[in-house]
Amino acid sequence: MDIMTVLAIVLIILFSAVSAFVAARMAYERGRRLGQQAEQDRQTRLLQDAQEQATHIRAAAETEAKELRLAIKEEEVQKRNELEAEVSRRRKELERIEERLQNRLDSAERRLEQIEVRERKLNQRQSQLDQRTAKLEKMEEEWTNELQRVAQMNQEEARQVLLAEVEKNTRQELARVIREVEAQTAEEADRRAREIITLAIERVASDHVAEYAVSSVDLPSDEMKGRIIGRQGRNIRAIEQALGVDLVVDDTPEAIIISSFDPIRREVARMTLSKLVADGRIHPARIEKEVEKARQEIDRVIMEAGEQAIVETGAQGLHREIQKLLGRLKFRTSYGQNQLFHAIETSHVAGVIASELHANVKVARLGGLLHDIGKAVSHEIDGPHAIVGGEIAKRFGVNDAVVNCIASHHGEVEPQSIEAIIVAAADAISGARPGARRESLETYIKRVTELEEIGNSFTGVSQTFAIQAGREIRVIVRPDDVDDMAAINLSKEIAKKIEDNLQYPGQIRVTVVRETRAVEYAK
Repeated sequence: MDIMTVLAIVLIILFSAVSAFVAARMAYERGRRLGQQAEQDRQTRLLQDAQEQATHIRAAAETEAKELRLAIKEEEVQKRNELEAEVSRRRKELERIEERLQNRLDSAERRLEQIEVRERKLNQRQSQLDQRTAKLEKMEEEWTNELQRVAQMNQEEARQVLLAEVEKNTRQELARVIREVEAQTAEEADRRAREIITLAIERVASDHVAEYAVSSVDLPSDEMKGRIIGRQGRNIRAIEQALGVDLVVDDTPEAIIISSFDPIRREVARMTLSKLVADGRIHPARIEKEVEKARQEIDRVIMEAGEQAIVETGAQGLHREIQKLLGRLKFRTSYGQNQLFHAIETSHVAGVIASELHANVKVARLGGLLHDIGKAVSHEIDGPHAIVGGEIAKRFGVNDAVVNCIASHHGEVEPQSIEAIIVAAADAISGARPGARRESLETYIKRVTELEEIGNSFTGVSQTFAIQAGREIRVIVRPDDVDDMAAINLSKEIAKKIEDNLQYPGQIRVTVVRETRAVEYAK
């Protein structure tokens, strides 16, 4: 290829390259201008959108501001209306108060006028009364002088006669009033007491006849008596020495009598003899062994009986010695009434009465349970069983209120609480109810006779009758020797003398009867 051709080709290539470069440059410029134009258009649109959004926000803010101003104006109007209503209400209330005050002022003025009128009338009446008083004093002086002239007595003598007559009439009137008051009080007290006592007895509802200690042992045959006596009486002497009792072997068929002042010894002896008779082997060594077993058995029975009584009456927490003394009452009787059953019954009755009277039920129940605890050691310690029982209870930590209930239930000590009085009443109820106690015919006749003798021993008594099996005495007095006041005092004195001189179950009612008779003859 020649150089010209090559140059031509090179020129063509260069021209093509320049043409392409120029075309590319022109395209670039055109694209740049289009991009700038598009960016300007976009910026213009964004500006227009921002302006439109600002316009919308400004319009919304103006609308909200208008609504807020409208709400504030409405609230101001409402507050103004409420304030005006409150002012109007208070104005009306003040007007009503002013009206009431004015009415009260008018009423006070009217009352003041009425008081002034009454004072004027009272002054007039006082003046009239002064005139009448002066007139009456003058008339009284004239009347006194006339009386002295007619009666031939001076003023002092007439005053003494008048005072004597007034004293006599007043004494009779006072006696009548006292009788009426006592009758009303007694009627109300009896009614309430009957309700409480009836409720207590109904709730306790114990058996009428109480158990009492047994003092005899049945034998299978009379031949057993000889075996109990033993050769030359050695067996019976061993039994009596070991037990501290007396055995009475007499003509009573198939029985032997145990005699002892101590009921526990008597029970130990009964149990020992029963075991010896059942076993058949009776000799001093066997006797001592059975006595020891019987004593242990009795101690166990005593503790169980005391524990049962404490549980039944809800008196847990007592000292063990108190429990033991309570159990010993199981073998103690009074007029045939078992003392442990009597103590439990008294505790229940006292608790019911205390509940009805809103007193301390716990103190009343515990006082009723322990009130005869002194009888468990009455053969060992001198003194009334109530005082002894109070000292024992105090020694073993029983509180003072219960100690006073125990010591005062027979009157040796003054009761210091209503619970002490309740315990004494419950004791009387338990001992005096029908069938609770029994006594021999000889003792009963002696007691009734002594009751009538006590009544007849007082001055002015005409006759005395013991009625209701010795639970009441009727004392007939001479009306000329005993007046109404003296009859009241006489009943108290007779009751006090009976309490001081006699021993009796329950209580005795003293009724003094004074009959006034007016006798006149028509001629």
